[in-house]
Amino acid sequence: MLTHEPWDEDKLREVSPLVLAYIGDAVFELLVRTNTISAGRHRMHDIHLKTVQTVKAETQARFIRQIADNLNEEEQNIVRRGRNTRSTPPKNADMQKYRLSTGFEALIGYLYLKGDEERLLTLINQVLEYDKSSCGNSP
Repeated sequence: MLTHEPWDEDKLREVSPLVLAYIGDAVFELLVRTNTISAGRHRMHDIHLKTVQTVKAETQARFIRQIADNLNEEEQNIVRRGRNTRSTPPKNADMQKYRLSTGFEALIGYLYLKGDEERLLTLINQVLEYDKSSCGNSP
């Protein structure tokens, strides 16, 4: 993963939840793409379809519900901040799912900027395993 100087808690508290979600969206998609090609998918069309299916708001909302009980208080607060942030969802998006997915992305962005790669990868692996077992899909 790309490295950067970890941000301290004071700096992280000042960052808008939408900025955390913006970074989290990119980090999550990169990890999903990496996981997808590591699973042996080599046709571009298959890689794209699996990635889009995994990173869409509906799936991310399902993921955050799945791991919610495994989050510590700090992580729950980040998800809550992301979920409660005012933003304009895409035209066809379900507002509740969109907000949950924003909370999920904010958490991913927070852990990435904090430099907590171990926790980040633990949660990503949990949701990808959940996705694999619940959908019968390979990663």
